[in-house]
Amino acid sequence: MTEGIDFVVTWVDGSDENWRRQKAEYSRTKETDDSEERYRDWGLLKYWFRGVEQYAPWVRKVHLITWGHLPKWLDTDHPKLHIVRHEDYIPEQFLPTFNSNVLELYLHRIEGLSERFVYFNDDMYLIRNVKPEDFFTGDRPNDMLAFQPVVANPANPVMSHLYLNNSLVLCKYFDKRENVKRQPGNYFKIGYPPLYFFYNMLELAFPLYTGFYTVHGPSAFLKSTFREIWEKEETLLTEVSGNRFRSNTDVTPYLFREWQKLSGNFKAKNIQRDFRYFNIMEDRPEMYRTIRKGKCNVVCLNDGPASLGAEDIKEKLLDAFRQIMPEKSSFERI
Repeated sequence: MTEGIDFVVTWVDGSDENWRRQKAEYSRTKETDDSEERYRDWGLLKYWFRGVEQYAPWVRKVHLITWGHLPKWLDTDHPKLHIVRHEDYIPEQFLPTFNSNVLELYLHRIEGLSERFVYFNDDMYLIRNVKPEDFFTGDRPNDMLAFQPVVANPANPVMSHLYLNNSLVLCKYFDKRENVKRQPGNYFKIGYPPLYFFYNMLELAFPLYTGFYTVHGPSAFLKSTFREIWEKEETLLTEVSGNRFRSNTDVTPYLFREWQKLSGNFKAKNIQRDFRYFNIMEDRPEMYRTIRKGKCNVVCLNDGPASLGAEDIKEKLLDAFRQIMPEKSSFERI
């Protein structure tokens, strides 16, 4: 394949007053997930762009998805940058939406998007040099095929529903034991974390899917995967698109990742090795050291309920990023 690899990132400025007024116009119910941290901006987006330029200069195009607001520092005329507003790729009848799952279901409709692309949440940052081969092997996304039971999590009940919803779609098209027999090397790949060898062995005792493990990091996708699932599940995906806020009836983009893996259309690789996950609200020295020392390729700084120490954590994170990326990128206005 000669076409390059694109990056896609979603971003929202939860402090934008116009956005907040529009969001307030739509009612929420107890079945939705509308927590403040879903939309909070930590002021770190410029370091996402600096990371792309410094550590992945080979990227063909960056597609920034936004409700409409943009950071003042962003050079919107940058030749590699494509600003994508919600109305540019999501059908009008589903707008406005405040549901990240809906934003992600339609990624294949982004104008000019490459067949191979990597999807980032705006809390996932490159902090070390990466190569195209870290995300794709030829035309196939790199990923890890592993089982993990869906758990009932009272602290985040909506997510428990979403993981189960994904599995209910997948089990319509893939038989668990037949799939393991068809691609055993992808389930028991040398180099996978030992824990997932154990999970996969244990899961063989159960004939039905109980859930999947997916690394909560950048997702390598084929645009054709989205088209295929939309052809098969248009009714479901259209219905889900009407959920303006995260709801327990949603499916997530992990559905598309697991589909690629169960189809065997991926390259088995331990992608967890070069990734670290932190809860941004925990003031952990290891989080700042990981960034400063570039201990992995990608770090995810997942938001959580606000705490009294949030501003202190934010300053420490900014300082850590400044140490490894002190210079402006070409995505920033001079």
